[in-house]
Amino acid sequence: MGIFSKKTTPIIDPEQKELFENAQARIRQKKKLYRHFVLFLAGAILLIVINLVLGFGKAYTLFDVDWFVWAILLWTFFFLVHLINVVFLGNFMNKQWENAQLEKLVKKQKDRIAHLEEKVAMDYPLPEKKNPLTNSEPITPTDPNSPL
Repeated sequence: MGIFSKKTTPIIDPEQKELFENAQARIRQKKKLYRHFVLFLAGAILLIVINLVLGFGKAYTLFDVDWFVWAILLWTFFFLVHLINVVFLGNFMNKQWENAQLEKLVKKQKDRIAHLEEKVAMDYPLPEKKNPLTNSEPITPTDPNSPL
């Protein structure tokens, strides 16, 4: 290879590319979940320190429970929703599911279009075109000087 030769890029199979992209998307989902968990732990510790050590908001209670406990419970709920979405629903409604749904809807649409085309053809048939060469009448020249 010379200095000015073109680099060849490897050709990636479309299925392999799709698998690779799905894997990357899944990794991003899990990475965001881990970040959320670390942020949840740090935030919960911070809320506990703010309330118990610094004494901020000690007077605020709901049903005789400190406010930071309710904040942590609410955050736990959101974290669990995120966890369920990534672990369970991420595999359930993934790219393959989307493609299957898309194929099903496209097939349904094509069937509907074919049905409508058949109905239009039955209700409004096109007039038949007559071929002048297959006409039973002999062709007679109108011009007496014509070679026919």
